[in-house]
Amino acid sequence: MGKWIKPDVNTKFHIDFDWWEREGRNLRVFLHDQLCPECQAVYTTHMGAELIDWIDPDTGEVSQVDGLWHTLRTHCSLLPNYIDEHTPLTTAVFRVFLANGNTPLSPTELSRILSGHTPETILRTLAGKQVYKGIKPVVDRNKAG
Repeated sequence: MGKWIKPDVNTKFHIDFDWWEREGRNLRVFLHDQLCPECQAVYTTHMGAELIDWIDPDTGEVSQVDGLWHTLRTHCSLLPNYIDEHTPLTTAVFRVFLANGNTPLSPTELSRILSGHTPETILRTLAGKQVYKGIKPVVDRNKAG
């Protein structure tokens, strides 16, 4: 049984994909909802572009990635209104993780990206009893009891 450690403003968070499955939720439906209007017109449902081949520009390695996620990363997240002052905080954090390939970030790091939100506000939102959009602290398996 792992020891629970209370998150702080330097605790790394990420999207826990297993959470979506455990909760019986469809991540692809939610990804589709995050597409810009132009891409939603192209992908009329979450069923489009399920897996595509992607070539890592740094390594040349070819891997299969979710087509909706790829579209979000390479097109929608680059638009100026992808995250704006009207985007709810949990959606904004989720979109940051979509755009950065789910690289873990702390509330302090997120506050630098999401100007107008303090690390403490982000921490209170993400570290509460409610899990939003699968955003959870990164579990360090080496430190778990």
